[in-house]
Amino acid sequence: MEQKIKYSFLSEPIRIDKYLVQQLTDDYNFSRTYIQKIIEQKKVKVNEEVVNSKYILQPNDTIEVLIPEPEKLDTLPEDIDFDIIYEDNDILVINKPNGLVVHPAPGNLSGTLVNGLLFRIKNLSSINGVLRPGIVHRIDKNTNGLLIVAKTDNAHKVLVKMLGENKIYKEYIALVHGVVESNKGLIDAPIGRHRTDRKKMAVTEVNSKRAITKFEVLKRFTKHSLLKCVIDTGRTHQIRVHLSYINHPVLGDSLYSYKEDSKIEYGQYLHAHKLVFNHPITNKKLEFVSEIPDEFNVRINMIEN
Repeated sequence: MEQKIKYSFLSEPIRIDKYLVQQLTDDYNFSRTYIQKIIEQKKVKVNEEVVNSKYILQPNDTIEVLIPEPEKLDTLPEDIDFDIIYEDNDILVINKPNGLVVHPAPGNLSGTLVNGLLFRIKNLSSINGVLRPGIVHRIDKNTNGLLIVAKTDNAHKVLVKMLGENKIYKEYIALVHGVVESNKGLIDAPIGRHRTDRKKMAVTEVNSKRAITKFEVLKRFTKHSLLKCVIDTGRTHQIRVHLSYINHPVLGDSLYSYKEDSKIEYGQYLHAHKLVFNHPITNKKLEFVSEIPDEFNVRINMIEN
């Protein structure tokens, strides 16, 4: 069944395709290619009229997006290693290992968490289409830790709404460059696509969304700090961008840290440590903690000694 999404546009004029990329990539995890395909299929209306991707949105425009019914799934089940730490009829909470991509992309349909989910789970929500069944939110390939997966469309819709309303507590542990002076801090800086490097995000006022990261120093070392980070918003690469913005990039981050960090095989030392939320169907409070991986502790011991 097709799903209808509506938005009321109240910002500065912007092309419809760029606006929907901003909205749908964060809220529904749709890719830019998939959004452009929807526009080409005449499934986007503004003020009840079909528009193309060049339409410039104006204040008070009403946007309607009709998400097509999922196509036949081409992604194949694979036996992928990850831990399921909670499961019921509606959701899963998994502990994603470092180095595992969350979902496939065109031309790369194997070796992802989704392939593993299809191998182990009979039913997953279909809202995000054929390449991202069940995926409510993402963590980066080289970030490990907790992730919620929806088994039903109803649970998926509620979880997405909860994320948008900041009703899911997400706490991360980050090992960063430099000695952070303040014991606690808040970074309130908008994040959008980098002007010249499409693989990167950046703090910018252009085509951006508000992003808020709170941090607390857990431990200081000679040249590094261990932080607890809590995000009030879920922008792409948010913690990595924000910590780089305040000149304390995550250790091992090949995109936002120093050049030599790209040589660190483990990747960025960023761990999705804790989730607290009410169950989308039963409303029961759930709390999950994933302990810091062994590789994290090994690096901390190297820094200390």
